[in-house]
Amino acid sequence: MTIKYGFGKTVAGPFDEAVQRVTAALQTEGFGILSDIDVAATLKKKLNADMPAYRILGACNPALAQRAIQAEPSIGLLLPCNVLVRQLADGAVSVEFMDTDAVLQLVDKPAVTSLAGEVRQRLERVMAAV
Repeated sequence: MTIKYGFGKTVAGPFDEAVQRVTAALQTEGFGILSDIDVAATLKKKLNADMPAYRILGACNPALAQRAIQAEPSIGLLLPCNVLVRQLADGAVSVEFMDTDAVLQLVDKPAVTSLAGEVRQRLERVMAAV
């Protein structure tokens, strides 16, 4: 799965297990989860609308975030790195990652471009580990 602003793959197994595997793989690469948005639960509560499981994990590597903020103080508008875990109709689970190379091109600073590549490599390793 590749789109202009992200990349990912489909994994087998239960949804909650996929979230746990993603979280553990992110930790291996130095990322913690700053936010965990359960979109399906929110839409159910606010609109009484049903949808398949859909969670947005806001992943952050503190050392990399600090470097990014030092290079471009307003970069917080583009942080954290979002990771989407969503249930597919066939029972599989899609795990998708924000493409930092694509998103951080908006900043147009060499230090941020270099950092974006480093973050992308880490997220690719997370994807491979899931």
